[in-house]
Amino acid sequence: MANKTNGDVTVSKDVAAPPEVVWEMVTDLPRMGEWSPESQGGHWRDGVEKPAVGARFTGSNRNGLFRWKTNATVVEMMPRTVFSFDVSFLGIAVSNWRYEIEPTDSGCTVTETWTDHRARWFAAFALLATGVGDRESHNRETMETTLDALAAAAEKAATPG
Repeated sequence: MANKTNGDVTVSKDVAAPPEVVWEMVTDLPRMGEWSPESQGGHWRDGVEKPAVGARFTGSNRNGLFRWKTNATVVEMMPRTVFSFDVSFLGIAVSNWRYEIEPTDSGCTVTETWTDHRARWFAAFALLATGVGDRESHNRETMETTLDALAAAAEKAATPG
């Protein structure tokens, strides 16, 4: 679409932990801030306490001195396999985030994908709100950092003793 920025970033990480451990961490919104350099976590809305298609949550984010909140709605959810949500700001589509978890012989592979849904004019506004000009490069870097930290925490949680 000509009026969209059409960003799409995918990062994968092998994790030496069972898929269910990684799933619990990815869907534990308040804890996401432990691993992500930008997401400070989130909280479920409307009395919801766990992910389900249609469930809504508010996400808190920061980049240096910039702080902002977003609204998100779960659009796909398959336990221990897929967690995907659409993000909006003031009712304007921003992005889709998707986590896929695939079992491996040594644990699992987690894949995080960000798809930009912002109109071009909104991407320019987002620079002023978030301090990020090149959102694709920025997200690739923060996603790599997030998955590295998530893997380390999951592997530690899965280690007996």
